[in-house]
Amino acid sequence: MVPTSIERIRGVALRLERVRRVFGDDPVVIEGMDLDVVAGEFLAVLGPSGCGKSTLLRMIARLAAPDGGRIVTQPEHFQAAFVFQDAHLLPWRSVLDNAALPLELMGAGRDVRNAKARAVLAQVGLADVEERYPAQLSGGMRMRVSLARALVTEPGLLLMDEPFAALDEITRFNLEVQLRDLWKRRGMTVIFVTHSISEAAFLANRAVVLARRGGKIRLDREIDLPPDRNNDLRSDPHLGQRLGHEMKLLMEAMEEE
Repeated sequence: MVPTSIERIRGVALRLERVRRVFGDDPVVIEGMDLDVVAGEFLAVLGPSGCGKSTLLRMIARLAAPDGGRIVTQPEHFQAAFVFQDAHLLPWRSVLDNAALPLELMGAGRDVRNAKARAVLAQVGLADVEERYPAQLSGGMRMRVSLARALVTEPGLLLMDEPFAALDEITRFNLEVQLRDLWKRRGMTVIFVTHSISEAAFLANRAVVLARRGGKIRLDREIDLPPDRNNDLRSDPHLGQRLGHEMKLLMEAMEEE
């Protein structure tokens, strides 16, 4: 069913029970993972390269099946969207047509999909560039188009695999604030994979740190920061100290072997 209006969405709840994933003769990537994700939660997943973060996202998105255990969702059927590190925009399509692409593939008429795409482009601050093409955009703008394209179907689950890793610091800071605001207004569940400790601490209301081998969860922590977060938090002496404390705990878990 094609959504026809933007509204607050109930997020997807997930339960991973003894999930296992292997690749051929390689070592086990994820072994016996148990994890509960509450509907509407913003969960950051951290860990060293090769620890299974992206593999975990692919299994949750049902792009790959576990080799053992199971992943249970509530509801069973839901709309999900994926945002990658590369925006993957189609260069021959305008910003508007890139953002509307999922609805076009779902069979929505032009008027419906364009209205919906314009609404999400406005939400990510791109209402005035809908006629431009990807080559005319900055890296941050291309990533915002990618985010708009993901949100246009009103997903109950948004999966993000290091989407801001290639951006400069100021652009990344601003996109983090924008993403958190969109999450709060929409109510979707977000699972955000990152290597950045500061990004995880700022964005998420909960973070898990995976071990280098086997996907063991070394730390599962509620982030002790105010729900309303903007760039002032990074410079406020008291809140900055709390942010620094959260980053320290995540760093210590990342450094454990």
